[in-house]
Amino acid sequence: MRFSVFVGLGLAAVADAFSMSGSSFMGAPTLVAPAPVRTSSTATITMISHGKKVAKLGRPADQRKALLRALTTETIRHGRVKTTLTRARAVRPFVDKMISLAKDGSLHSRRQAMSYIYDKELVHLLFENAPDRYGEREGGYCRVLRTMPRQGDNAKMAIIELV
Repeated sequence: MRFSVFVGLGLAAVADAFSMSGSSFMGAPTLVAPAPVRTSSTATITMISHGKKVAKLGRPADQRKALLRALTTETIRHGRVKTTLTRARAVRPFVDKMISLAKDGSLHSRRQAMSYIYDKELVHLLFENAPDRYGEREGGYCRVLRTMPRQGDNAKMAIIELV
């Protein structure tokens, strides 16, 4: 007889749960321990974040992809963009990837960059300047700086800029 939850039961019921209850496949009797009981109403549930590589940004997949492409394009064009902290953290790997492609300089890398960045002339400019500017650097081509919260809704703001 197995007990899994002991809510409102006395010590006698808990003691009965630890009594001998059947036998294992080897023939020896086993003890069955009860599951831990939480009696507080403020129990927290922690969930494991499997498969959460990219922030959802509160948008459907197509809008999220367009937003990240636009922020990547504008960060490379202007060198610095002010946006929310979550968006800045989400766009950083894409900016680094485009600069890594530009450092590689192959035709395949150029076509991959053109398929992601909206401006064709910006891609040509990036592929001309990136090997000289970031030649000795192995990664971390942009940084995220936290700024003051936005006045209207107190959202955490940040500046993403090229190093």
